[in-house]
Amino acid sequence: MKAIMYHYVRNSDKNFSYFRYLSVENFCKQLDFFEKTFGFVKREDFLNLAHDTSGFENLKNKILLTFDDGFIDHYSFVLPELLKRKIFGLFFVPTGVYGRCKALDVHRIHYLLGKEGGGQMIEYAKEVLKNFGDTALVESADTIETFKQKTYKSQSNDSATTDFKKLFNYYIKYEYREQILDEIVAHFANDRDIFDNLYMSIENLKSMQDNGMIIGSHSIDHLVFSKLTESEQTRQIVQSFTFLQNALGDMPIKTFCYPYGGFHTFSDYTEQALSAYGCDFAFNVESRDISLEDICYRPQALPRYDCNEFAYGKASLG
Repeated sequence: MKAIMYHYVRNSDKNFSYFRYLSVENFCKQLDFFEKTFGFVKREDFLNLAHDTSGFENLKNKILLTFDDGFIDHYSFVLPELLKRKIFGLFFVPTGVYGRCKALDVHRIHYLLGKEGGGQMIEYAKEVLKNFGDTALVESADTIETFKQKTYKSQSNDSATTDFKKLFNYYIKYEYREQILDEIVAHFANDRDIFDNLYMSIENLKSMQDNGMIIGSHSIDHLVFSKLTESEQTRQIVQSFTFLQNALGDMPIKTFCYPYGGFHTFSDYTEQALSAYGCDFAFNVESRDISLEDICYRPQALPRYDCNEFAYGKASLG
């Protein structure tokens, strides 16, 4: 079984000439390719896997669609296409966004990069950081240039864009990140506009679930779990699921996906905490098929491919 990960799926916007996204046209072409080459996992077969693995052989090489971050793109463009084709998807939502009228930091980063470009962003960020000194950094600022994590390996970003993402996702301490981003956003954009135009509403989520889509947790705040204490990891898991259950009612299955996704972003404790809470399946990012052994022995660390690893999945720009 091949789980495929998507984020932004939208049409071009001249106001965001640096924004990276999968075009609706290419999304549809990729679905055509998947249907012809592999076929799709049926909703009932996926649900059955949580308590009966005997039918797994029938799912080998089939495509399971997953969508991260709760974007309005998924309601406006993805849902109609899935309904037309009579297939389902898993949609993972960072629930903290609904308790504030301000986008999560990771998405503000995407917005700024899409609007202004990586070169301008990294230069302005360096100027803002001068007011904080090394106290705001996990390590010294010069390690930004030499950091070699695999997190962005599959993304076709320019070096400045990659540096800006790494700076905020790994090197600036969490207690400073929002404050520093606030200064940058205030200079280039408007927080309310970012929030209002980015996410699905609760009513959208209800409609998705009513139409057979599966809504799962993407934690509360979209933080790297391996950088959190065990108690904070548990809080992010439990409270995010509680929010979804209160908002959507009974959920047919409990699913989760890790923010940022690679193995270095969560721990053995995270998997144990998810299992203890009753999560059926959790997804990371690892370019290989899901095996029966994964389902049986590590259901809280199921691998996913990025959509850009397959035909028609490369990001468009602008």
